[in-house]
Amino acid sequence: MEENTKFIFDFALNSMEQSVNHLQKELSKIRAGRASTSILDGIMVNYYDTPTPIQNIASLSTPDARTILIQPWEKPILPEIINSINSSNLGFLAQDTGDKIIINLPILTEERRKELVKQVKSETELCKVSIRNSRREANDELKKLNKSGLSDDDLRTAEEKVQLFTDEQIKKVDAIFLTKEKDILTV
Repeated sequence: MEENTKFIFDFALNSMEQSVNHLQKELSKIRAGRASTSILDGIMVNYYDTPTPIQNIASLSTPDARTILIQPWEKPILPEIINSINSSNLGFLAQDTGDKIIINLPILTEERRKELVKQVKSETELCKVSIRNSRREANDELKKLNKSGLSDDDLRTAEEKVQLFTDEQIKKVDAIFLTKEKDILTV
């Protein structure tokens, strides 16, 4: 029984940590003042009829705080990159300069900052739901073990431990949210 409960704990904790990691990855895509090439993560370009991440077909850099520079490795792919960026609905437009692409990020307005905070809050809540689902799954597995021989006291102790994992991860998520919110609202 001890081995089974340890497996459930490990699985639940791993699942919760994956949710937190996913949140951090999603929040890195939300722009908060300074230009970052991570904003373009997830944009796929039709490269010889194959969806390819933009990082795999061009070099990305940030020459200053409000500009992203994209230097494609092949000039004919330039229009495809521009179309992919402009249709990605990220709130900015890519400009063709002939051999490279420049993205000038607009200064965030107060209204846009509030929208971004709402978006961050939404992502945070999704992460919390995922963590709670992991807790529920772990508790369901522990209850199954209880029916096949785990004592009621051990079940209660195990459920409390799962709750501790949950509380820990929720605190991490709240801290991540507060940091990102501060980052977005700082002018």
